[in-house]
Amino acid sequence: MLPNFDINFLIFGILPYAVLAVALIGTIARYERDPFTWKTSSSQLLRRKQLMWGSVLFHVGIIVLFGGHLIGLFTPIWVLDALGIPYGLKQWVAVLLGGTAGIVAFVGASMLLHRRLFDPRIRVNSSFADIAILVALWLQVVVGLGTILLTLEHMDGSEMVRFMTWSQSVMTLQVNAWLQVINVHWLYKAHIVLGMVIVAAFPFTRLVHMLSIPVRYVTLRPGYQIVRSRRRRPLEDRRRAFDKLKGTARRPAAPTPAE
Repeated sequence: MLPNFDINFLIFGILPYAVLAVALIGTIARYERDPFTWKTSSSQLLRRKQLMWGSVLFHVGIIVLFGGHLIGLFTPIWVLDALGIPYGLKQWVAVLLGGTAGIVAFVGASMLLHRRLFDPRIRVNSSFADIAILVALWLQVVVGLGTILLTLEHMDGSEMVRFMTWSQSVMTLQVNAWLQVINVHWLYKAHIVLGMVIVAAFPFTRLVHMLSIPVRYVTLRPGYQIVRSRRRRPLEDRRRAFDKLKGTARRPAAPTPAE
């Protein structure tokens, strides 16, 4: 029926736009309809073991990887040419920095995934989305580390230019963007597909907390904390505290004249 149809066109030419639409519309809808679910849902109160090291390693590694991919893929090629940065040098920086951050993220994600799956208290309080997105991130890091071995075979930066061209062509709505990645190794393609799966799942998981930067908490903190005690105090102490708060301290009652 479609003799010239290529599955690469569907995956790398059409699917990216569907993924971006789902991510954008889904994120806005969740924020508007379910704002109280917009949180990290931390399990620290259930058990802190493995959480601190795993969380710190994972977040440091994944932030470096995310920033590196963002800068590496969407920096226009003409900027590299104008600055005189060789493609091979950029490739070495990506391998060394990305490889180090990938290992750090892998160790952290493995600790968090082990905790999530094998700690009974954490497992019973974890939703399907909690486990699925962590597994997807772990797999993405593993596949990303695998692509480094392929990259070492062509350090001239030619493959890097392909992915930069594809990413920027997708964002500028060029129809034939998919042709840039049609002949790359299947492991690279798996890395891209897993990335799109994670982006599409973004609005429906705890990953939305990435968009909640606590700027107001850092700059506009009131400087005090309200603490409500469960201790029951005598009624008179409560009255004195209330009067003192209003600035009108209660005067002691006059003695009753003796009969």
